[in-house]
Amino acid sequence: MTLDNQPDPADDAIDLLALDHDEIRQWFDEYDDLVDDGTDDEARQALALQICNALTAHTAAEEEVFYPAVRAALGDDDEVDEAESEHAAMRELIGQIQLLDASDDRFDTTVAVLSELVRRHVQEEEGEIFPLMRESRTDLQILGEQIAAVREDVLASLAESSKP
Repeated sequence: MTLDNQPDPADDAIDLLALDHDEIRQWFDEYDDLVDDGTDDEARQALALQICNALTAHTAAEEEVFYPAVRAALGDDDEVDEAESEHAAMRELIGQIQLLDASDDRFDTTVAVLSELVRRHVQEEEGEIFPLMRESRTDLQILGEQIAAVREDVLASLAESSKP
């Protein structure tokens, strides 16, 4: 249910977000393998919900901490507006996945659509926004600490709300 990567004190905001991206992409790859192998519904559902929770925490940290810093540092709202629009689409798909049972024919397809959206979003962030932020005068170390804190708060809240 949590992102497995633990922040290293040397990780800055971009390092931390990139680690999340890598881990989430790996989980989508694992999900694809489960589908290809005909793995039971319960295992696919559990991994899909793990991905959804990780994305929820990751996007919250980006929206609360990283994107405002990008706006301030770069003065470019277009990139952030697009990223936030993609996050809204992700939230819609996450909501659908959370309501569906893995036995539903739409479940795997919805996870696949989310995977494609996330992969495209990550490619844009890592290729466009991250390099510009590396060149900015933003203190990425402090930003990384703030991102880690928000992410952990959201994950803790999700864990608490899933308790019976």
